[in-house]
Amino acid sequence: MRTDRRGLLLGGAAATLIPAAARAQRPMLVARTPMAPPRWAVLQRQLLARNAAACETFYAKYVDRRDWLQVFERWGANDGPDDAAEATNDWAILHALGAPDHILTLTQRFWEGHLRQFAAMRTVDVPIARAGMYHRDFPVQMDWQHNAEGLTTFNVLGLSAPRDPALIARTRRFADFYTGRDPSVRNYDPQRRIIRSVMNGSRGPMLRPATPLDWAGDPFAAGERFHMEHGETTYQETLDHYAEYTDVVGDNPLNLQATTLGLNAYALGGGERYRRWALDYLDAWVSRANANGGILPSKIGLDGKTARDWWGGVYGWGFSPIVPQTGKREDRNRVPRSITAFMNGTLLTGDSAYIEVWRRQTARINDAGRQRDGKFETPTMYGADGWYGWKPGPYRTNGFEIWYVTQRADDLERAGQDPWVSFLHGGNNAYPVEALEADLARVAEREKRMREDTTTRDTRLADWPLDKTPASVKSLIQLMTGGLHLARPPWSSTSPNQGGVVLHCRLRYFDADRRRAGVPEDVAALVHALGDTTTEVTLINLGKVARTVTIQGGAYAEHRIDRVTLDGQTITAAGRDFTLRLEPGCGARLTIAMRRYANAPTLAFPWDR
Repeated sequence: MRTDRRGLLLGGAAATLIPAAARAQRPMLVARTPMAPPRWAVLQRQLLARNAAACETFYAKYVDRRDWLQVFERWGANDGPDDAAEATNDWAILHALGAPDHILTLTQRFWEGHLRQFAAMRTVDVPIARAGMYHRDFPVQMDWQHNAEGLTTFNVLGLSAPRDPALIARTRRFADFYTGRDPSVRNYDPQRRIIRSVMNGSRGPMLRPATPLDWAGDPFAAGERFHMEHGETTYQETLDHYAEYTDVVGDNPLNLQATTLGLNAYALGGGERYRRWALDYLDAWVSRANANGGILPSKIGLDGKTARDWWGGVYGWGFSPIVPQTGKREDRNRVPRSITAFMNGTLLTGDSAYIEVWRRQTARINDAGRQRDGKFETPTMYGADGWYGWKPGPYRTNGFEIWYVTQRADDLERAGQDPWVSFLHGGNNAYPVEALEADLARVAEREKRMREDTTTRDTRLADWPLDKTPASVKSLIQLMTGGLHLARPPWSSTSPNQGGVVLHCRLRYFDADRRRAGVPEDVAALVHALGDTTTEVTLINLGKVARTVTIQGGAYAEHRIDRVTLDGQTITAAGRDFTLRLEPGCGARLTIAMRRYANAPTLAFPWDR
């Protein structure tokens, strides 16, 4: 059996956590050097506060006293329960970064409320949801583009509340819908290592061709009473949008998004079997890609074998359905979204072989490029007649995610240009201020949309509030944690929209005095540089009271911190975290030597390990 670079057996016993004696000796640094408040630090604290206030305004306008979203409830991939669940996207991340505790309280209240709301909602015509759109707190049957989007908040709640019994129980229950452990839900075939349908959930897989009704939901006044995000003007057009969404039997890479449930169940203390399942399922897909010339196939039969039309299936490489409003075909290949599952694999093992699948696939697509009218172009789609969906330039989709995991210079070159990455490499010094100001402007723009919104509960669908929910955290994730914002909308033009992904970051912070996630009050942090084995960060206390912050390697404590240098003095850490005391008005620039992906992931807070 192969081992990862930590020496863990893949599918074997978990790594041993730091013993109690070592926890008691957690390294402590003290910053006593006065530092004039940098503009970025002032803006960062303003953004945390402004976000929190705007989220409260949103809650008051769009959520009722039952904690139900005030929308016209219906089933459907366009505007169903998954969109309702996204109303508080990034609120949990906001708290985990350091926003006030009441933001976490609102987020948790809304999650519970929307579960009750959509468990009570029933369809008339759509068979699967006639007894409720949620069953056992989970969508009854939908694809993993939409399941994952609906789990965007749920999958990061453990960052702030890893000891919440309801969260732990639900995470294990949801994961067991896919591990094969729950005998009432046969989504997963452990012998063939497949999820048996594109459409799956708490009532099992759809093992027949899907109909437009399954996707679109019951008849309603589309285009009359409601704004339609995809541009349909009638219910018939809504049905026609899904006319070609029939080929759902068998496995599809989008189903790999379910591995996030396994990762979180493991990191919340559920045991090795969750890690083993996620890796077994991922390894099956690694083998399929290797056997398919380096390209991840998008259609796997119920026999566990790659279909002859490996590019087939809903959301596959060859999925280009007709748009009813225009009569033209639109490319809807969603295979690139599944890269986040392979990032899960690296996080669970420390093994770069998982992201290597994507490096090889990108190389294969670029090898298929061609010169046309004197310009190089590459494909994004594949069908019975070969590659199509040509776009100018090299294929860069998922390029930044690949680079972020590997930290290889050649991967960064292939990923293209990004202003944040330029800052990390010593250029674009204005980026921190510009990015924070852009997010502050985004919050203001969302507040304006809320003020000007004249719709009512009976005239808005579940996707209507999504461009008004105000949490704006891209700059905070990048600058505070050295992390990726992989939620919707995408953090860069070369990354597809994502949903339900975990936080991938270099550093995470905890208020050591209040024993909660996030930087303490008055504290700001700026990651200046990322390398394969080093991270540079400045922390400053803008207040008049000393603050103590615990700094952890990675969102899941997956990065081992070896040494920390402050003012020319180096301490040995050799663990998952260290603690820094910031005297009033003082700051420190730290250089941290670390080994990335060296630890088994855990969501336990530092003092609980």
